[in-house]
Amino acid sequence: MKKAFITGITGQDGSYLAESLLEKGYQVFGLTRRTSTQNFARIKRVVHNPNLKLISGDLIDQHSLTFALKDIQPDEIYNLAAQSFVQASWEQPVLTGEFTGIGVTRVLEAMRLASPNAKFYQASSSEMFGKVRETPQTELTPFYPRSPYGVAKVYGHWITVNYRESYDMFAVSGILFNHESPRRGLEFVTRKIANGIARVKLGKQPYIELGNLDAKRDWGYAKDYVEAMWLMLQQNEPDDYVVATGETHSVREFLELSCKSAGITDWQSVYKHNPVYDRPAEVDLLIGDPSKAKEKLGWQPTIDFEQLVDLMVQSELEEESKLKD
Repeated sequence: MKKAFITGITGQDGSYLAESLLEKGYQVFGLTRRTSTQNFARIKRVVHNPNLKLISGDLIDQHSLTFALKDIQPDEIYNLAAQSFVQASWEQPVLTGEFTGIGVTRVLEAMRLASPNAKFYQASSSEMFGKVRETPQTELTPFYPRSPYGVAKVYGHWITVNYRESYDMFAVSGILFNHESPRRGLEFVTRKIANGIARVKLGKQPYIELGNLDAKRDWGYAKDYVEAMWLMLQQNEPDDYVVATGETHSVREFLELSCKSAGITDWQSVYKHNPVYDRPAEVDLLIGDPSKAKEKLGWQPTIDFEQLVDLMVQSELEEESKLKD
């Protein structure tokens, strides 16, 4: 039985990855931070699985990582933990750098010292491209991050490359473009729209407040993207891959399709602009070229943009109908 170690297991990607690996016959170890109240909502389907074990630790605590890897001796390590909300990185830039940047080094160092034969996956991000230098973005496109989050992700990406080349470690980075699901945090614009439109439809609120509707992103389905992570670690040689749909859509399109899914005919009647949600430095257009991932990994997305929006809105309508405000 192969063993996998996942940081950020209680997040969107971590929960889908844990489910996928357990289905593949893995023993899964998930790193969780010790808090007064644990939130296991996203892993509720597998939290009692006998092949899942949760380990207490933190990306800020080097010893907790080293001891965990020494004890587990995993075959695969997936570093998904981070301060992952771009807007919050402006409010907490130092904390974002600590977790999202330096935290990667701590995991790599723990692996080097305690489990050097494992294979390592780093969750890089399309936000590293920021003010894009070319369109679409590939593995060779220069980075120009436009937020503390993007800057921290660039550090995490290059330190992974550095450890791979310096210590001959199997370490890869997946440059994942935006990937969404019903498990996205409510602070992210896609989940915020899906949830807000569901609440408008159910009469729980009159409208939804959003920032810049013109920003364009390459949005895919998180469940598809964790499969790409796994595929990267099944290769004979480590390499970095862009994972994306190759299509770009605006926040306005996401809003319009959400209204359509909920049966709201006039999206403008339920929308208000709130400058509070505008970023200090906006990333206007991100679109990835997944040719390498498709060719070398055999990876393909399974649902398109409209299906993704509908999936999220219908999930919100179902959940919100159960709740009383």
